[in-house]
Amino acid sequence: MPKPPTVYDVAAHAGVSIATVSRVIRDPDAVKATTRERVLQSIDALGYVPSASARGLANRRTGVIGLFFPRHDDSGLGEPTVTEQSTVSTIHEQDEQPDNDNLYYDEVLRGAELEASRRGFALMVASATGGELEQLVMDMAGRVDGMAVLAGTVPGEMLERVARHIPVVVLGGDGADDRFDHVHANNGPGMRALAEHVLASGAQSFAYIAGPEGVADDEERFGAFSQVVGDRLVEFLRGDFTRSGGRKAAARVTSDPDAIVCANDQTALGVLDVIQHQSRKPLVTGFDGIAAGRHSTPTLTTVHQPMAELGRAAVYAIAQRIEHPDAPRRTLTLPVTVVVRESAP
Repeated sequence: MPKPPTVYDVAAHAGVSIATVSRVIRDPDAVKATTRERVLQSIDALGYVPSASARGLANRRTGVIGLFFPRHDDSGLGEPTVTEQSTVSTIHEQDEQPDNDNLYYDEVLRGAELEASRRGFALMVASATGGELEQLVMDMAGRVDGMAVLAGTVPGEMLERVARHIPVVVLGGDGADDRFDHVHANNGPGMRALAEHVLASGAQSFAYIAGPEGVADDEERFGAFSQVVGDRLVEFLRGDFTRSGGRKAAARVTSDPDAIVCANDQTALGVLDVIQHQSRKPLVTGFDGIAAGRHSTPTLTTVHQPMAELGRAAVYAIAQRIEHPDAPRRTLTLPVTVVVRESAP
């Protein structure tokens, strides 16, 4: 078997230094287009495959970026069902099925994957809660070049320990903690504009369905909402950010409000499921801008935040911190848009 080509072979074939070859592999946008194309042609002609372990030994990097999310509620999941016989089942949309998906995370993950791939990184995704949190966070920190963590998921003291060794970017929240780079959407102003729109639509009494306690983005949204509506808030309930959780919360609303404002779109879609059977239908709003809101009945008024761009921006911030470890801490704030649809015209 012939000896596999090395980075030295590629450099010689392209007529460049091995450092240039390394930059093309690790950060292609940092290399002039004509040089980059020549190196890529040499890589293709020689059949060169970069060694992740060799790159790690050479520059103390793994070529991997970590993305840490909170674990979804898995209480509805049992042991996997394994059968050799094909089966077909039918369910009705309103049946109470485990509702563990989170379309916000899906979009953030998609953006992070795209940006990581564009910059030559692999993406490692993990989630944990409770007693296993510290072990999993520290384990991931030892395997990646940088880590993006959803705000409120990991205690600040633990993140400080991680940040002594690798870049840490906090995703979401209000960006007030300047110990880490921060990427978030404009939650407060977005919710404020939405609340003002609903007030202008004639609503005089409001119920608010929040998510679980301690979620930084939700707290920022509720704070802005409260400033606008004041004592017009007549009922506050908690959900779990899922559609089924929204249905359960809507069933507990007792105040007959003019409007139900929800912490996210999936909760709002659950509310719409419930109120369609009521004679008096309050205005309903969400927050996120997931695609399902465009197809609900009625279509959902919401605040659209650039979820995929949040993922991309988190990876970008990590890559910048890797290249410029001593630069001042940065907060990237992405714009949001109020989208008016049928549920709160």
